[in-house]
Amino acid sequence: MKLAIVGVTGMVGQEMIKVLEEFNFEVTELIPVASEKSVGTTVTFKGKEYTCVGLETAVSLKPQIAIFSAGGDVSLAWAEKFAANGTTVIDNSSAWRMDPTKKLVVPEINAHLLTANDKIIANPNCSTIQLVLTMAPLHQKYGIKRAVVSTYQSITGTGVKAVRQLENEMAGTQAEMVYPYPIHKNCLPHCDDFTENGYTKEEMKLTNETKKILDESINVTATAVRVPVVGGHSESVNIEFNQTPNIAEIRQLLHHTEGITLKDNPETNTYPMPIYAAGKNDVFVGRIRLDESQPNTINLWIVADNIRKGAATNAVQIAKYLVEKELV
Repeated sequence: MKLAIVGVTGMVGQEMIKVLEEFNFEVTELIPVASEKSVGTTVTFKGKEYTCVGLETAVSLKPQIAIFSAGGDVSLAWAEKFAANGTTVIDNSSAWRMDPTKKLVVPEINAHLLTANDKIIANPNCSTIQLVLTMAPLHQKYGIKRAVVSTYQSITGTGVKAVRQLENEMAGTQAEMVYPYPIHKNCLPHCDDFTENGYTKEEMKLTNETKKILDESINVTATAVRVPVVGGHSESVNIEFNQTPNIAEIRQLLHHTEGITLKDNPETNTYPMPIYAAGKNDVFVGRIRLDESQPNTINLWIVADNIRKGAATNAVQIAKYLVEKELV
């Protein structure tokens, strides 16, 4: 298997290498693809050094799979060129997610829809992945009418420069600001750019992607907040069903759902937290309880490492499925 990672020097690209190693993914040749300034540098995969190449070179090398994590502009400019040369592209950016001709995939939910003809496959937004993985079995059982989502999102979702901003602020050092305000000891209700309807792009991704993956009839509204946390994204979710839910049954459903770890015991102060999700591939769910203010509604708390399951792990799982089903 000849596999390319586009954006290999970024946070997600580096995590991708770790996940591929942990999954013992069979790669005969790794093609690390980087920007012009990083071409010629090396990355290490399974103890072997590989030299970073540019996009044009990577296309000509004809990898079977190329995992993109270099931003929407790069994906829009290059994904189709790779695909036209026979490569199956798994894209981490938002470029293709809402394209009606492209599939938006969380493997545990809808990988079975993939065929050999899907040459560009979209990886959902990090905050969407942990949400829909939790909602999917509940929607299948009870039918979800509406979800209200409030996120507490790690600065790693913005990138390494955001981590540096937090570190500099904690140290009292004046340096480059990625956010319009300090993030240390602060919360910013501002993830991505604002749109004309008053929501941010991140909030609209949560809404639109959830509907595309699960069911267009589900009403979703979101408020996305950036918090000074490194370990992962957290979400407080209020879910209204079409029928009366049973909390014990919900716990059992989630406990038996692939990719979910249930952490829900108030008596022992057991609940998901970013410090425990960091570096893990699962989505962690807890604080499951009935909403006492209205019928057929629950509240729960979801945490996941946004660089792992929210990006790198999900993409590698898609690649693994393609190989196992001989779709590449």
